[in-house]
Amino acid sequence: MPITFFEHIDQNTSIALWKITETPEELVQQLQLKTHELTLLSSLIKEKRNLHWLATRVLLRKMLNTEEYIDCQADENGKPILMNHSYHISLSHSHDYAAVMVSKTKKVGIDIEIIKEKIIKVQHKFMGDAELNATKVENKTEPLYACWCAKEAVYKLHGKKEISFKDHIHLSKFDFAASGQIAAKIEKDDFVESFTVYYKKMEDYMLGYVTQSE
Repeated sequence: MPITFFEHIDQNTSIALWKITETPEELVQQLQLKTHELTLLSSLIKEKRNLHWLATRVLLRKMLNTEEYIDCQADENGKPILMNHSYHISLSHSHDYAAVMVSKTKKVGIDIEIIKEKIIKVQHKFMGDAELNATKVENKTEPLYACWCAKEAVYKLHGKKEISFKDHIHLSKFDFAASGQIAAKIEKDDFVESFTVYYKKMEDYMLGYVTQSE
């Protein structure tokens, strides 16, 4: 399970990808799991879900560079938080990859997705008509994945379930390339927050990540 990509976003924030090659048993041996975590694992019937859960935790351990037990739980909105470390974290996974983002100082969000044509069929579920026209990504697979990963990363950073991808997270026009950035904004009722989301195409995957604005 090698780290295939690592980058310092700033002196306090970093991201990493890990290609999953181990069995669940091999990953468990690299963790210190409590009874409630083992119970959760036993409820993840599909082996891929089991692998993804374990792989993100192993990668998180490596990024925090600790041999101590990492108490990673979910808050009331399902957002992963560390109970015994001060880092902000975000976790993602897709097929053969796990992705983790950590920061000492600010909230973060990360998403990785394998690129498939099926996103064309669901584009109007997460992009508004005006947004599609402005960004000029309609029916374009890779740019749509950049948009999806951007919105997912912002959603994870915000960490509240009542936010809709289509109605509340809006993306500005951008020129798609193999890597780049997208201006994003959450607008809901009287709440407005702006972000710069970074994306990167990596082989057959799209990666998106964001940090809280200063």
